[in-house]
Amino acid sequence: MSARRALAVRRIGWTAAAVVALLVAVLLSLGVGARSIAPSAVFEALFQGGGGDDAEVVRELRLPRTLIGLMVGTALALAGAVLQGLTRNPIGDPGILGISQGASVGVVLAIAYAGVHTLTGYVWFAFAGAAIASVAVYAIASRGRGGATPVKLALGGAAVNALLVSVMMAVLTTEAAVLDEFRFWQVGSIAGREADIVEQVWPILASGVLLVAFVARGLDALALGEDVAKGLGQKVATVRIAGGVAATVLTGVAVAAAGPIAFVGLAVPHIARAVVGGDHRWMLPMAALIGPVMLLMSDVAGRVILPPGEVPAGVMTALIGVPFLVALVRRRAVPS
Repeated sequence: MSARRALAVRRIGWTAAAVVALLVAVLLSLGVGARSIAPSAVFEALFQGGGGDDAEVVRELRLPRTLIGLMVGTALALAGAVLQGLTRNPIGDPGILGISQGASVGVVLAIAYAGVHTLTGYVWFAFAGAAIASVAVYAIASRGRGGATPVKLALGGAAVNALLVSVMMAVLTTEAAVLDEFRFWQVGSIAGREADIVEQVWPILASGVLLVAFVARGLDALALGEDVAKGLGQKVATVRIAGGVAATVLTGVAVAAAGPIAFVGLAVPHIARAVVGGDHRWMLPMAALIGPVMLLMSDVAGRVILPPGEVPAGVMTALIGVPFLVALVRRRAVPS
């Protein structure tokens, strides 16, 4: 068997395994919680119109929660993969580059000054904040010699992050009534979300995914260096703009729907790259499968780890992601 065929078989095998893992994660998300529901009852509630309390829990509470988890996990994983490809930086992530914090500031300002008090109302403010933050980071990094290098993007992200945290803290400390409402959203969770959120953000998520598909080949070329990418006929500026817009849209979707959930965008692209290689035409779909698995399994673990209460999914992903980031640093994968 040739090396190329062996690689193709490996990729197909891992993709099939990821699909199975995603189906298992969805089933667990629908069936596990304060009230455990058998898989047969879950299928009956979804496909046969079953009645009773179990069916009500599945359809009204857990199905919207699971759909949000699927959307947010996919969005964060793809956004992280695109940002790592654009910046050629292994710690590229919506949170580290300030995009998630921009969305958070947008929500704070919406609560404090625009009178917005619903999750569906946060969406557009989160998008606006994410867009402004991403433009600011790129504008800072692109100035001077060399343009927007990976190191300059990381430093620009850190600077914008610090500024946005200061703005957010200033608002929260002067508008005490905002704090109680904001901290419910800030912790990062897919619990308590309504079906209206799904209907509102899925078209935007779909547009972000289409943009990611458009830049996949360009990301492969950029991995070889900007000069090589130009030599291969890639329009580098177009790839950077389209990729940046895609990452901003996907981050805005995720943060608006679930709050700032950390480390999914950082860890998942590395896992996907490890199992199917660096070809973005394979790596991006794998990340889109693994992201929801990570988020849904974190959410399920949060439901059962400290009964009868729940640990928010954003806390659980951080507990998983911090050791991952430490391991990444120890392997010296982060450029100096």
